[in-house]
Amino acid sequence: MIQKKNTSIKIIALGGIGEIGKNMYLVEVDKDIFIVDAGLMFPEEEMLGIDMVIPDLTYLNDNKERVKAIFLTHGHEDHIGALSYVLRKVNVPVYGTKLTLALAKAKLKEQEFIGNAEFIEIDSDTKVELDAVHVSFFRTNHSIPDSVGVCIHTSEGIIVYTGDFKFDQAATKLYKPEIGKMAEIGEQGVLCLLSDSTEAEKPGYTTSEAIVEREMSHAFYNAPGRIIAACFASDINRIQHIFNAAKENGRKVAVVGKSLERIYHIALDLGYLEVDEDVMIQVNQINEYPDQEIAVLMTGGQGEPIEALQKMAKQTHKLLNIQPGDTVLIAASPLRGSEVFLGKTVDLLFKAGANVVYGKRTIHVSSHGSQEELKFMINLMKPKFLIPVHGEYRMLKAHRKVAIECGLADEQIYIPDRGDIVEWKEGTLTVTGKVPSGNVLIDGIGVGDVGNIVLRDRRLLSQDGILIVVVTLTKQEKKIAAGPEIISRGFVYVRESEKLMDDSTKLVHDIVERNTAKTSFEWSTLKQEIRDELNRSLFEKTKRRPMILPIIMEV
Repeated sequence: MIQKKNTSIKIIALGGIGEIGKNMYLVEVDKDIFIVDAGLMFPEEEMLGIDMVIPDLTYLNDNKERVKAIFLTHGHEDHIGALSYVLRKVNVPVYGTKLTLALAKAKLKEQEFIGNAEFIEIDSDTKVELDAVHVSFFRTNHSIPDSVGVCIHTSEGIIVYTGDFKFDQAATKLYKPEIGKMAEIGEQGVLCLLSDSTEAEKPGYTTSEAIVEREMSHAFYNAPGRIIAACFASDINRIQHIFNAAKENGRKVAVVGKSLERIYHIALDLGYLEVDEDVMIQVNQINEYPDQEIAVLMTGGQGEPIEALQKMAKQTHKLLNIQPGDTVLIAASPLRGSEVFLGKTVDLLFKAGANVVYGKRTIHVSSHGSQEELKFMINLMKPKFLIPVHGEYRMLKAHRKVAIECGLADEQIYIPDRGDIVEWKEGTLTVTGKVPSGNVLIDGIGVGDVGNIVLRDRRLLSQDGILIVVVTLTKQEKKIAAGPEIISRGFVYVRESEKLMDDSTKLVHDIVERNTAKTSFEWSTLKQEIRDELNRSLFEKTKRRPMILPIIMEV
């Protein structure tokens, strides 16, 4: 295969650096831009009311005519969840494996994408010929089938993005990695390896899924009543284990959760799940069977199960609630920042009478490679340069340490900031610029219309509440016609704080009288004075700073 001489090679991470999720990487060869993955991130605790976070797409929008293709590694939301927003900016083919494309299409439909997207199905043996480069793939081992790594072949060497991976020696047919092909890629010459860093702090090897399957069956065998098995909707390997354990132990399985049902049906229809028809029942059939013959497979609204479990424990779930004697298997690790929420949920489950199996027993393991597997990938690929990706900074630094143990020199390892342009120049990688790369917050149908100021207001409202001050003035004389009326929400209980409210009302009255007595006054000055003096007075008396919203009207 003749490789055209490439004069310019750049790598840009729009997400996935210094964070878990939001994976999106650009490889720029000559004038062409190739997008690898387009993921979302679930909101952090301080992002009040936000549904999800996607990468800043300004650079893509500004260079849309240069974007040639999108390559997807696998079907998890942190790799495909922002695809619909990218396709609203650029109209290019999307390459992915059968399952990945099916899940991507379902995600586009869920996000109400309007437009025509061109999807091109590939497998690990596909070769994609493009003007500046050709692209090949290799199968990886992850918690979802049809996961691949992407190889962009340039005249200076191959740029390899591993996607999410581990090396499980007992992986079943659907999950077997192509280790031989990885070694061949390494022999051809890898210019730069972008490698998954999620478990870079964890020594040794990630526990095999075969042990998880055995432990899962053991947990099913020992459960006296109903089993509620909770996992991520897109963890198809774990879903398979739960169905296998149910079949071995003579239990029927009901599926609860919209995202889980959607992914379950897609995987089943495409042959990526093996489920006997007689094992499946509907949720409304649960009461027709003895408790010891029932298993419920469930997730929550965003495909994660913890919030839905808490509703079940509080007896507020619309389909199913916890009853004494239930066994709850939590086969999922908590999302970043939700560890405390998980602890409270487990507490509530025990209080509701359930036996909870989580954390301590091996019913769930990571779907990412630990340190020895990262070393194996580096030794297979033998890259000239390594860029650790997909991880918070401590994970990227741990990956650097692992790579140095493998014999890479410090100057061969780059940890760029998000948005840095890493360019191949004169035999080395250099940061030559920066592109916009912040967070775009999705709230309902709003894309990016919630920023730091709105989040700050939401934070203030959540901390000390709001005080609305309403004053009506006569148009001619500028005298008080009605009010001041003070409305409090989330600040104090009004009935028990009458003196505070009376004092505040009098203070506002005095401020308005003082301002309107002048020959001329500014509305904005009056509002600001109400805010400042009321804020000072309330803080002295309550040590709280509510948001103060003055409303001045004329009649």
